Amino acid sequence: MSTHFSGEGNIGSPPEYREFPNDNDEPSRLLRLNVYFDNPIPKKDGGFEDRGGFWAPVEIWHRDAAHWKDLYQKGMRVLVVGRMEREPWTDNEDRPRETWKVNAHSAGILPFRIESVALGPRQQETVQEAQPKSQAAQEPTAPKEPARKK
Repeated sequence: MSTHFSGEGNIGSPPEYREFPNDNDEPSRLLRLNVYFDNPIPKKDGGFEDRGGFWAPVEIWHRDAAHWKDLYQKGMRVLVVGRMEREPWTDNEDRPRETWKVNAHSAGILPFRIESVALGPRQQETVQEAQPKSQAAQEPTAPKEPARKK
């Protein structure tokens, strides 16, 4: 059973990264975040009161998860969009339990508690580099303006 989920919260522990062997050449990659989704209610004095927050594991299955493991950090504010999924399990005393996890389509970093951002060069080739040399060397010609009558 699953349902659509969209929520904002804080990462509560360092991200966990795993690779799983696959029949294909590339392994399946998982980045798991432990996020506290809060429910801040404004108070009359200007502050906020948290009512009804909860912890949930957030799983991001993506081929670039290895690059993201160092990007996400404990304390970051994230916006998570995905599906809530019920995960039944049994504890050490053979009692049935269940956990709700988020299978994320995306997890965006929100600009709270971020000190700086540094962008590096893209790892993919640009469109111009992908074109054959003969096309890339040609200058685009500007359209001619129509002659004006005097």
